[in-house]
Amino acid sequence: MLVQGQTHCPACGALLEEKELPGEGITPWCPACGQYRFPAYSVAVSMIVISEATGKVLLIKQYGRDAYILVAGYVSRGEELEHAAARELREETGMTATRLRFNRTSFFEPSNTLMCNFTVWVKDDAELHTNGEVDAFAWFTPEEARENIKPNSLARRFLLAWMEETL
Repeated sequence: MLVQGQTHCPACGALLEEKELPGEGITPWCPACGQYRFPAYSVAVSMIVISEATGKVLLIKQYGRDAYILVAGYVSRGEELEHAAARELREETGMTATRLRFNRTSFFEPSNTLMCNFTVWVKDDAELHTNGEVDAFAWFTPEEARENIKPNSLARRFLLAWMEETL
């Protein structure tokens, strides 16, 4: 079984083999290209959105699910993480980031995604108008956000880590 289910070369389509790469261990190898092929994965950003006016945290519900999560989205090819965070915030909520700070990363196995978490501040909610991806939203105090964010989720882990460091 090849790493992360990667079975074919992304460059030529040949069937990959497992081969020892000194210092790296077993790594997918393309016999046609003569190259090691490291596993590919997606990269996404998630944001703890804070209103500068109230200090409240924005949580959203999406895709028909009845649980609050953080605003998040995928990073486009060639895009810097900071730009992706500001873009996703704008696309999903209509709001403009006044500043942002990188928090941490965590690999999310179910979607093969490296999640990169930021704190993003907005002036207030005057620009707030969600797009079709957001079913519902609410502003919570940090303590209320802790109580309302989806249990046992990566969003919750990011939020709790942010709270430990800043509150």
